[in-house]
Amino acid sequence: MSSFAKAMQVLAPNAIWSAHDNVIVEWLSPDIQQPSAEDIAAKVSEFDAEIPLEQLRDKRNNLLAETDWWASSDFTMTAEQTAYRQALRDITDTYQSLDTVVWPTKPE
Repeated sequence: MSSFAKAMQVLAPNAIWSAHDNVIVEWLSPDIQQPSAEDIAAKVSEFDAEIPLEQLRDKRNNLLAETDWWASSDFTMTAEQTAYRQALRDITDTYQSLDTVVWPTKPE
């Protein structure tokens, strides 16, 4: 879902509208106040700012999923494996985007 659509969902839930190039061209909900262009732009900027962190979390979650089998009941993780998985879970405490992240080294 685009940041524009998410913004509209937050600013005018249940409203019926159509847009082109992120500009409302038709407002079909007279009982719901149409958000101003400024309010929409501010909310879009807010959602756009979250995208790098969402991408980082997605990559981190994929790396964790690759090692989920380490945590199965018939396997004992090494200290290095435990530390790696914890470092992945903590990655968003330090980094906010894929552009700057330094990934921990996966143990063998």
